[in-house]
Amino acid sequence: MLLVHHILTLLLFCSVDNKRIPGNTGSIARTCAASAVGLHLVGPLGYKVDDTKLKRAGLDYWPYVVVKIHDSWDHFFDYFMKQEGDKRLLAFTKRGTQIHSDFSYRPGDWLVFGSETKGLPQQALEDCCREGLGGGTLRIPMVETYVRCLNLSVSVGIALYEAARQLNYEQLQYQPELPEEAQGLFPAEDIYA
Repeated sequence: MLLVHHILTLLLFCSVDNKRIPGNTGSIARTCAASAVGLHLVGPLGYKVDDTKLKRAGLDYWPYVVVKIHDSWDHFFDYFMKQEGDKRLLAFTKRGTQIHSDFSYRPGDWLVFGSETKGLPQQALEDCCREGLGGGTLRIPMVETYVRCLNLSVSVGIALYEAARQLNYEQLQYQPELPEEAQGLFPAEDIYA
């Protein structure tokens, strides 16, 4: 398993009724690989981790993503509380009180997303707003008269890269060691430029 420096961490709350999420999760995993950010999935997942849509969307980047699966929000929250250092839970929701790009991110932030159909459960929203643990609720501005929500993987990309930009892409300064079987798979220079 790759070591990821926990400058930023992504938490995706999955929903058993959301059958579209395997492809989103695969795309999100690819974004995590590209940005050196760990991915935590909170179940119930609603799909199997060997789902072909999940694997296809993540391409061959799965060896470069640190993924941890938690059975429930309570299990995740116990895990989160045991983590050392400064940390905050930041809930992304269309009803967020602050715009994501106006918010000041810090190292140790956990970006929390819900499913497209259900959003985040009430307990997760409350914990993200709890004093000393949460940084509150954030939203990505969008037209709301005829659009219910952005695609989940698009939302994750927008939020993750804004947070990384504010932190000067610090997480990218740590190049994880690749597993031996993965070394040499990718060119050292951009052959398409």
